[in-house]
Amino acid sequence: MTENKLTIKDIFKSVAAAFFGVQSNKNREKDFSHGKLSHFIIVAIISVIIFITVLVVGVNLVIPHT
Repeated sequence: MTENKLTIKDIFKSVAAAFFGVQSNKNREKDFSHGKLSHFIIVAIISVIIFITVLVVGVNLVIPHT
């Protein structure tokens, strides 16, 4: 990884850490200094959609439809 650019993997890891509340201050500062806000917003929206989809599918598998 270059020092001035975050990869998509880095952005996904950072968003996941922020979702769980375990983002370190060092990584947060790196994200703010090297990342673009729009990239984090897009990845966060995609992650939320995936999370909600997994929850809906899981609940539909557990609760039988009558």
